Amino acid sequence: MSMRKLLPVELAFIREMLKGKPDEGRLASSLVDRFVEEMDDGGMGGLRFTSSKDDRSLGTALAEKKFADQDGVTVVATLNLDGDGDLYELDVWKVDFSPLISFPE
Repeated sequence: MSMRKLLPVELAFIREMLKGKPDEGRLASSLVDRFVEEMDDGGMGGLRFTSSKDDRSLGTALAEKKFADQDGVTVVATLNLDGDGDLYELDVWKVDFSPLISFPE
């Protein structure tokens, strides 16, 4: 998978998910410079945040957001941290397993 920076709509979506959460300022301020890799999830929009740490593992869920995709299908997005409290992934699950059309704006 190739690394890339967050797209503007992804950036806005994740910032919205971070509102009012512990470490919001630290996590939100790092987003512009972070690189992500698209997850192998059938095009549902999942992203894994890259890190220089080799031994990262999934930690806790920080935030969850449900929304309807443009086709009306429910999407559940979960922002997960790693074991050190850093951004690990944006897990996206569209309930019918179809590809995500777009994040809400």
